[in-house]
Amino acid sequence: MSGSPITGAKKPELPALPQIKERISFLYLERCVINRQDNAITITDVRGTVYVPSAVLSVILLGPGTKVTHRAMELIGDTGASVVWVGERGVRYYAHGRPLTHSSRLLITQAALVSNAHTRVAVARKMYAMRFLGEDVSQMSMQQLRGREGARIRSVYRRLSKKIGVPWNGREYDVDDYESGDPINKALSAAHACLYGVAHSVIVALGCSPGLGFIHTGHERSFVYDVADLYKAEITIPIAFQTAAQCADKDDIGAITRRAVRDAIYNGHILTRVVKDIHLLLENEPNIEIETDVLRLWDDKQGSVESGVSYAEDMEDMETKEGYGVLGTEG
Repeated sequence: MSGSPITGAKKPELPALPQIKERISFLYLERCVINRQDNAITITDVRGTVYVPSAVLSVILLGPGTKVTHRAMELIGDTGASVVWVGERGVRYYAHGRPLTHSSRLLITQAALVSNAHTRVAVARKMYAMRFLGEDVSQMSMQQLRGREGARIRSVYRRLSKKIGVPWNGREYDVDDYESGDPINKALSAAHACLYGVAHSVIVALGCSPGLGFIHTGHERSFVYDVADLYKAEITIPIAFQTAAQCADKDDIGAITRRAVRDAIYNGHILTRVVKDIHLLLENEPNIEIETDVLRLWDDKQGSVESGVSYAEDMEDMETKEGYGVLGTEG
């Protein structure tokens, strides 16, 4: 179907958009229609319609039964919010949308670090050092670090189980059957899924690769799991135990857990921390600015040179110096 083009609000410039640290964490939607009105997305279900400024969102989790219009996706893309298609209650990941940054600087750095065994271990140690505060892990092997981390997490589970009074028999869940889990495992699955979504959103917003992990490997979300593991003991595991203790007999324990995680992420400024931590891990500095409109040409001697420039004269000068005419014939 053809016709006159649809006009709307002017596309915002990336530097004018709210930074990741200024946005709310995530919005989970299911069984609704997502449309657009001016610079807001509209969400309509049987209860009515609400309006949400898309520029304040970090990630939108689209669950079962959601329908989204082309105009809505255009706005979401223009404002830099990531879209993640997920399963019911947000516990399965299917696909995601575009990054906020136009720069590949962090991606190149990440790829270089993960491709060298020495630098990869160094980054992995930094990740573990963030969890083992006050401990020197600089000489630990990956095997020692994994063992130390396993013991730490088991200790966290036992301590919270005893403190909150929720029985703990181990992490048992079926990714294809969420309902088969007990309350604490349901809460853990829902909480971790939210954290994965937020970590994934920040990673792609910064232009990094979700698949290039330093501790995890071989999966399209390896780096997502690396980053999310930095915050589980602080955020999602305690929330899961608290929710399981208070809402064990409720069918919507997943939704209750999601709301609790959402509030904790917002109140704890977790988005800002994730951005800073990724920069610290990859570049040793807490730079939280997102580069935009970066496009250069690779050069094997200078690293990179300006794009959008004709280098024909440089080629002519080089050919002349080497004893060749402009057309490549001997002078």
